[in-house]
Amino acid sequence: MNEDFARNLRLLCSYYKSIAEVCRRLNFSRPQFNRYLSGRYRPNAHTLKRFCDFFGVEEHEILLPSAQFEHLVQVRPRTRHGETDNAPEAPHLARLKESGTAGLDRFLGFYFETYMSMACPGKILRTLVAIERRGDRVYYQRTERMIEPPSKKAYHGIYLGMVHLLTDRIFLNDYETLTGLEMTQTILFPSFKNRVTRLTGLKLGVSGSDERMPCCARVIYEHLGRSINVRQTLRYCGLYDPSGPDVDEATRIAIANDIAPGEWHLRGRFQ
Repeated sequence: MNEDFARNLRLLCSYYKSIAEVCRRLNFSRPQFNRYLSGRYRPNAHTLKRFCDFFGVEEHEILLPSAQFEHLVQVRPRTRHGETDNAPEAPHLARLKESGTAGLDRFLGFYFETYMSMACPGKILRTLVAIERRGDRVYYQRTERMIEPPSKKAYHGIYLGMVHLLTDRIFLNDYETLTGLEMTQTILFPSFKNRVTRLTGLKLGVSGSDERMPCCARVIYEHLGRSINVRQTLRYCGLYDPSGPDVDEATRIAIANDIAPGEWHLRGRFQ
């Protein structure tokens, strides 16, 4: 079984430029990967799932006899991991990539994100957002810190996504990585000041409760700088009472989800 797995793994790697490229994309050490390629070792369940997710095959398929697996791979249309090849959406994604990342460098860094919680109505939620450039794309991570009563133990929800600047609006789209059951979109007004301080806009998502109700809320991003103590900063994230001293009056006003006379929608508001 290990030999069939090793042959199947080598076949999948042949669709890439080199073994080194596969290891780099998988963030996997070359010596350990070579052990699987040799057939001496079989990966544990977690590592096997990583391989299958990366190559786009099922776990039972990669364990098939090598001749059967080779036939399966040959007749199945394949797309390399992370590439769009000739997919219908490829030109649109390429255009978005080309036009949506220019001008974002001044917005890189860490932010407090604050808005009225969708899962806990009546509470203010503060999360930590990190926006960074990797190559020619801009990504971000949003980290929620929640306290589970009665143990007071903190747990973190991690959202990963991409950032685009289109004309005069910043678009952030992410998904929740632990369960994969939620996506959010945030649209912010960019700052036209010399120094980025606060960004305001709207956030659309699904409440984390069993109801899973789609919600929209005003949101504010407070810039913290390019380098921070992440562990210490996360201590200031979580749920807060709107009438408490932990959220300043300007923030409470900015995230209030009121609709003024003559407004027919929940609209974003400039700072």
